[in-house]
Formats: sequence, structure tokens, C-alpha cells
Amino acid sequence: MILPFRPLLERLRALTAGAPWRPRSRPGTTQASSSLPAPEDSALAPIAASPPAPAALGSGAVTGSGRSAASLLAALRARLGRLPSLPGGLRPWITLASLGFVMAALLTNARPLLQLGLDPQGWLWLVLGVGFSLLSVVVNGLAWTVLLRWLGLRPRWEASVTHFMETNLRKFLPGGIWHLAARVQALRRGTGGVELPQSAARSLLVVVLEPLLAAVAALALVGLGGWQGGLGLAALLPLGLLNPRWLEPLLGRLERRKARDLAAELGGELDDPESVALAACATPAPLPGYPWPPLLVELAFVLLRFAGFACCVWAFDLQLSLPWTTWLSGFALAWTVGLVVPGAPGGLGVFEAVLLLRLGGGLAAAPLLAVALSYRLVATLGDVLASLLADLDGRLARGGPGLPSQ
Repeated sequence: MILPFRPLLERLRALTAGAPWRPRSRPGTTQASSSLPAPEDSALAPIAASPPAPAALGSGAVTGSGRSAASLLAALRARLGRLPSLPGGLRPWITLASLGFVMAALLTNARPLLQLGLDPQGWLWLVLGVGFSLLSVVVNGLAWTVLLRWLGLRPRWEASVTHFMETNLRKFLPGGIWHLAARVQALRRGTGGVELPQSAARSLLVVVLEPLLAAVAALALVGLGGWQGGLGLAALLPLGLLNPRWLEPLLGRLERRKARDLAAELGGELDDPESVALAACATPAPLPGYPWPPLLVELAFVLLRFAGFACCVWAFDLQLSLPWTTWLSGFALAWTVGLVVPGAPGGLGVFEAVLLLRLGGGLAAAPLLAVALSYRLVATLGDVLASLLADLDGRLARGGPGLPSQ
């Protein structure tokens, strides 16, 4: 009599003895070939070939894995370092890519754009947008002067605002740093609205801090658009970076980078490029505190820029297509990216591309592109008028040709 559990006992005895177990052949069947592994052998093989438990690895294995990771990162850096650099650097390629994106959008939406038209009321909205843009440049110059006073440089208000407006138009020149170079030279000479000549390090501090405050103020407005997948909260974090404890190290790094840019690209245009380059190694002076006064004026400047943008929205009757908080959030984000991306003169192409990507999901591409392009025209006209008015004011003050002296 064969017990039903006898095969199980035979298998356990074979495993204990260490000999491979083979199933017993039934009557009428042939024995399986010895060259083929038994199912039990193949099932036990992965267990036998598996690595030891983590507790048995020891510190040597962990050190080896750390070394392998470090060697992998070193090899990756070496491979990336051997990649050919882009001709002319990264900056012009960013501008070309942004302009290419906008041109592709123009070609794709050429027919809908041609069908859009402006009535007389729409043209009046655009003229009003030019006025807001002109006023925003004046307020931006006022923010520059408030920053000079906050840093203890004792500016002359009218002369400082006028000089800022005169140099503002140079941001559209290739490279996007000519307006900064003009302000650095004016501060070092003691002209441009300051009473005494300033050191290269102090001049760089003002030039770097002003656009940083404008970017932080604009990002704070992004949070008015709601949660936005966490973007609304992340946009408020830069406000904490303005604490002197965090701002001073950040300004040191930004000053060193800006000094290298000015000395490398504009060495022939600066009075003393060596001192500007040495200013990159200077220890930044302590800040007087949290920059509330210039930050609030920069916030007013960004809001006036948005007022010019809102006039373009009204010109094409799109004020009801999206909530105004969404318009403001999208504009602030696009304006900030256009400000901080290097190599884009005046944010040209970058602003339009980011605006299309940010608000394109809730609005048709053609009217949104029309708003973006009309705002570019309105803002540029405002900058040009501000520069012309500042130049005219300077001629009046100096008693220029054909103008009576005051």
C-alpha cells in the first residue's frame, strides 16, 4: 500500500541529504532526460545565486558602491565637459530659440491674426497703454533712486530718475547689459544723480540689487493666481531670500558673475575694467536691513507695467475670457522670466513665449498672440518716449542748442 504522503517524505529526505531529487516515474512513462534540470532545481537556483542579505554586506560593500557612484559622476562630468560649446555662448541661442517659437506661432496663426481688427476704442486703449508704460519707467527710476537712498548714497532725486530713464533704452542692445554698464560708470564717476563717486563694488551692488528686487516683486504677484499646482506658493519664497542673512551671500555671487560679464564683454567701454573685475573678489558691504522701501516701489512699477498690458487686453475685448488674477499671474511670470533670462534684450521673445505657454491653455493662440505683440509695441514706445523726455530734460537743464538755459 502506497501512502499518499510518501512522495513528500522522499523529497524531504533527498533535500536533507543534499542529493538532487528526481520525481519517480510512473508506470507507462519514460524517465525524463538527465540533461534537463528538474523543476525543483530551477526553483532553488535563484535562491542559491541570490546575493547575501544587506546585513552581511558590511562596510566594504557600501564603500565600494559609494566609490562607484562617485566614479560614475566624475565620468559624466568629464563627458559633458568634452561636449563642444555653442558658437557665441548660450545667450544668443536662448534669444534665437524664443524668437523662433514666437515666429512659428505667428506663421501658424497668421490667418486668424489677420482677421482680428481694432475699432477706434481699441486704439484708444493702446494709446492709454503707452501712457501707463511711460509712467512705469518713471516709477522704475524712482525705485532706483529709493534704492540709492536706502543704501546711503545720498542721490539727487531728479537727476537720478532722469539718468535712469536715459539709460533704460540701452537694454535693447545686443547683450542686454549696456544699460547696466552705463549706470556702473555713472556711479563710479559720481554722476547720474549721486553726490560722490562710488567704488566698483558698491556700484555693482546697486546694479545687481535693483533688478533682483523687481523680479521678487513680480513673483509675489504670481501668487495672486491661486495654488497653480504649487507655483503660487513657490513664487512667494523669494520674499524670504531678501532677509539680509540670505541676501548678502546671494548678492556676493551675483556681483562676481556680473563683474565678470562686464569686464569680459564691455572691457573696452568701461573706464577701468580692471577695477570692475577686482570688485568680483570684494566682500559685499552689510545691508541696512530688509529692503522694504525699494521693494514696494518696484511693486508699483510692475503693477503699472501690467496696467499697460491690461489696456492691450481691453483693446481686443478679451477682458472676460480669463479672470484678471489669471491675467496678472501669467503676466508677472512671463515678465520675470524675460527679465532674468540672460541674453534676451528687454526680454524680447522670452516674454512672449512664456506668456503663450502659460495662458495658451485657457485662450485661443491668435488673440493671445495679438495681445502679447501689441504689449511689446506699447511697452517699447513707452521706453522710447521716456528716453526722449529724459534727453530733452537734460538739454533744458544744460541749455542745449536752441534751448534756453534755466
